[in-house]
Amino acid sequence: MPAPETSPSGEPGTGGHPTGSRGAWLRETVVILASALLLSLVIKTFLFQAFYIPSASMQDTLIEGDRVLVTKLAPGPLDVHRGDVVVFKDPGGWLPPVVAEEQSPLAEWTTSVLTYVGLLPQDSGEHLIKRIIGLPGDRVASDGGGAPVTVNGVEVSEPYVREGSIPSEVQFDVVVPEGNLWVMGDNRQNSQDSRYHLGDPGGGSVPVDNVVGVAFVTVWPADRFTLLRNPGATFEPVPEP
Repeated sequence: MPAPETSPSGEPGTGGHPTGSRGAWLRETVVILASALLLSLVIKTFLFQAFYIPSASMQDTLIEGDRVLVTKLAPGPLDVHRGDVVVFKDPGGWLPPVVAEEQSPLAEWTTSVLTYVGLLPQDSGEHLIKRIIGLPGDRVASDGGGAPVTVNGVEVSEPYVREGSIPSEVQFDVVVPEGNLWVMGDNRQNSQDSRYHLGDPGGGSVPVDNVVGVAFVTVWPADRFTLLRNPGATFEPVPEP
């Protein structure tokens, strides 16, 4: 009489063992998904994070609906510089209250989890994106009415300002406090930036501690893919404060 078929472990069986194969496949899938989520969370926490652009304040550099990647290495191991495009947490009162779209509890939970681990871009509920014009100690000024912006007494030519916009319609003259940044949008006449918060604590500047990181690439939509380069030549003539 032929011997009964055995499984790979030597136990009697039917030879195919679909139940065992399904169990192994399920375990492997769970491990792969858990590893991917953990890796995504680590990357989002320490290296990169995606953000969604909700407004026109940075046109034409960034437009509504763009998704950008932000490096979290600056500020931190790397320094931020004049001309960098940065994402920062609202210092307080810069953003209007956000009315969240109604979602089912499951959809809301799923969105929150995927955003938390970095698989969905962060929305703009408490974050803004602007360009650094002044570093701590810099004197940043404009006479308004279309007059150019000066940094430490040097007029800067700003190629990133949206075509048809003027450098500033608002007059200001400030020295950026230690540990803070002066930020402005590229779409100057449609940007509620540092100029419009002169009466706030900090005189319109943004604490460096509020900065999430520096935007370095537009990743979506695909036809908008582009590197966000720092316009270094713009600020080369500016002396240290």
